Amino acid sequence: MASLGTSVLKPASTTSTPASSRPGTSAGPDKSNADSQASALSSSPDLTAVITILPSKPDPPFPSPCPPSPKEDDPEPPYSIYTPPQKHLLTLLVSFAAMFSTLSSFIYYPALVPLSQSFNVSLSLIQLTITSYLIIAGIAPAFMGDMADQSGRRPVYILMFVLMISANVGIAVVEKWEGLLVLRMVQSAGGSGLYGGGYGVIADIAGPEERGGLVGVLLLMTDVATSLGPVIGGGLTEGLGWRWIFWFLVILTGSWFVVVLVFLPETQRGLVGDGEKRAKGWVYQSFWSVFYFKDGKGKKGTEAVVVGEKADGEGGEKRKFKFPNPLACLPVLADKGSLVVILITAINYAVKAALQTSLDAQATEIYGLSYLQAGLVYLPSGVGGGFGSFFAGRFADWNYKRAVRRGGHEEGYDKKSPSFPLEKTRLRGIYTLHAVTFLGIIGYGLALKFRAHLAVTLLMQLLTGTSTAATFVLCGTLLTDLNMNRSATAQAASNLVRCLSAGGAVAVLQPLVEHVGPAACFGIYAGIVFLCFPLAWVVQRFGVGWRVANLAKKE
Repeated sequence: MASLGTSVLKPASTTSTPASSRPGTSAGPDKSNADSQASALSSSPDLTAVITILPSKPDPPFPSPCPPSPKEDDPEPPYSIYTPPQKHLLTLLVSFAAMFSTLSSFIYYPALVPLSQSFNVSLSLIQLTITSYLIIAGIAPAFMGDMADQSGRRPVYILMFVLMISANVGIAVVEKWEGLLVLRMVQSAGGSGLYGGGYGVIADIAGPEERGGLVGVLLLMTDVATSLGPVIGGGLTEGLGWRWIFWFLVILTGSWFVVVLVFLPETQRGLVGDGEKRAKGWVYQSFWSVFYFKDGKGKKGTEAVVVGEKADGEGGEKRKFKFPNPLACLPVLADKGSLVVILITAINYAVKAALQTSLDAQATEIYGLSYLQAGLVYLPSGVGGGFGSFFAGRFADWNYKRAVRRGGHEEGYDKKSPSFPLEKTRLRGIYTLHAVTFLGIIGYGLALKFRAHLAVTLLMQLLTGTSTAATFVLCGTLLTDLNMNRSATAQAASNLVRCLSAGGAVAVLQPLVEHVGPAACFGIYAGIVFLCFPLAWVVQRFGVGWRVANLAKKE
């Protein structure tokens, strides 16, 4: 663009007539126009024009009034590379594995009397193997969870299956009670960590909007084991002998171990991110990793670090091996929100364990059932637990999505904001579940006291099994949400508290029944469940403030 210099114009004293209007002149050609313009200039001596044209610099670009911003409607990147069908398949894989922990415990109950006869020891010593199983089930996941969060899921799964299979083979051939006691503890060490491992895998592959449904599937499988275990154990004990219980577990766990080795990928997000990174080392390789990375898929040059090796793109730091720290779960218990959620879970689990432990003995004593029939009475609780887990998971996902839609438009927060009411969202409906559990326990105690029809007792088991299973889904999903970077460790902390609580509840069960009767005994347990009402209110009321305070401390 050129700039205009000085211009001086003086008006002409005469007005010239355009050539085109003169007689005898053509108005069309360009030449005539040029001649007429020249004539006009020459005929106007008083018109003086001085025009100076100066070179100029290019105009500077105008700054944009506002910098470009990313589109608000751009979709968020996927939480993981796995498609919904793949997520469901992986969830089924780890859920079936987690079932072995519960199955190994409940399949044992119908064989208590034959075991005492086979080893020629008292029933109290055989029951000691149950107590030791629960103690190790509370302690071992603290090691396994920390190991899974620091070294990956697959190595820990391999270790747990090896321990479990070895223990089952040993129990099937053991001849002394002392060997049975030790091997039951080894069996518990291997199986109990599978529950927390399942939570860890689900937290790795699924975002919060779909996590509740997958947790529901996980708990559905474990609830099914509570009902199928006694049935299978009773049938095998009557038909083939108690040793075939453990040969059955060897076959089942061994077969699924092969499935885990072949199909379970490494999902730990500290190693593989959203799944597009490939972890180094043979222990991390599965059919999935070979298939996914063989054609150059995934992120090249960003392989995840393995213990003792340098990390790519992380300043050459080393990921050193650390011995699993069972105290790593203590920070989870120090978090107020997590602690309250764990207490709600532990209370419900302890009371449910007491109810189901009493069922076998009461059914045999009051109703005169055989071992196989006594195993069948566990079915209502397991079926109810399965339905409760499944529908509670679906409800948790639906309610979370609804809260995101409503909150995002009305109150201006999003699901990633610390002000998002996560505790209220996840625990919606918890008071109804507590009420059903409370009334079901009281009804169960009264049914035993007045020797009501067996159907009444089983109905109470159905109600409490459904409500407690749904409670586990809501609390387990919330606990995972609150501890995304240590999901397996958080479940290990929950497992520690709930197993120790269950051990105490089962230990005092028989003395309470003998001294105060079944109605008063289960009235006490119902009173303990009543404590869950204020606990749920506390975490819903103060949970957001606790999370915001924790975030401020970290920053």
